[in-house]
Amino acid sequence: MTIAPKGSLLYSFKLSVGAVSFAGNDMYTNEAIASFLEESKLPLSYLYYVLPKYLIENASTNIYGARILNQELICNANLIAPEFEEAQNIAAFLDHETAKIDALIEKQQRLIELLKEKRQAVISHAVTKGLNPNAPMKDSGVEWLGEVPAHWKVSRIKNIAQLESGHTPDKKIEEYWIDCNIPWVSLNDSTQLKAVDYITDTAFYLNDKGIANSSARKLPARCVVFTRDASIGLAAITTRVMAVSQHVIAWICDEEKVIPEYLLLVFYAMKDELERYTFGATLKTIGMADVKKLVGVFPSISEQKSIVENVFVAKEKFDLSVSKVEAAIQLSKERRTALISAAVTGKIDVRDWQAAA
Repeated sequence: MTIAPKGSLLYSFKLSVGAVSFAGNDMYTNEAIASFLEESKLPLSYLYYVLPKYLIENASTNIYGARILNQELICNANLIAPEFEEAQNIAAFLDHETAKIDALIEKQQRLIELLKEKRQAVISHAVTKGLNPNAPMKDSGVEWLGEVPAHWKVSRIKNIAQLESGHTPDKKIEEYWIDCNIPWVSLNDSTQLKAVDYITDTAFYLNDKGIANSSARKLPARCVVFTRDASIGLAAITTRVMAVSQHVIAWICDEEKVIPEYLLLVFYAMKDELERYTFGATLKTIGMADVKKLVGVFPSISEQKSIVENVFVAKEKFDLSVSKVEAAIQLSKERRTALISAAVTGKIDVRDWQAAA
């Protein structure tokens, strides 16, 4: 094992192929990192930009689908090699121009954070304070709720909606996992649950035999499903009969007490409250005993419907704004990539370039 001296250019050629960084100190690296030293025939500042473009094109795909390089591919890769001084100028030009793009992307990412914070605040206010600013208030006695409208009912959620958990049929028994047609909500659906209000399809399905030989069961449409492990509290409303894994809770709503859309908003609002209950260093989880303690505040069904209609309209506007900013970020990243490509292939002549004073 050798040391990569401070200032060396570090290049990842496994997993995150093409990732580059300069060593801030003398350091050891593992077998997935190549080190380029200051004695290189081209300036490291230039290689910082050119290596991801040219070396990654030589990457192969391993049996697991991951992109990898090896030492031979790295050594045999062809690079465009300008004169040392010209390469330095290209790097200086790219440092200057990409810094401006990166600053813009950072501002756009901050805007997304602010939009999401505002969306969260709108949801939280609606399901804890209601839509009428002049409504008489009372102390809920619950820290995360604070004062709530006096005519609303403070209750444990389990007393408003029926709590159900699920299970995973034995994966060693093949017949439980063939010809499956029952959607099964599991942690494999976390990415979807994070993005949608309604879930129709799932990553995995069960069959009747698997359900019959496990603790899973078919649950009716319009349940609110809710993750209790890993990413806690990701929630959505089912659109058809489904089952859930043991890592997911389902709440069957009595729609004379609570409509699923309102309960969904309650779970969105209690994001920080859920963090208080989680434990586990590697896999975050919330115990069933704590799930049963979760408290919300519930107005009449007519008022729930008004809140849902109002919040869903506002949420859609926020989501549209976030999507527009995300599209702008993607365009900025594409422009950054195109600029680097043009500069390191000589399509932009920057030999006489100087930063504006």
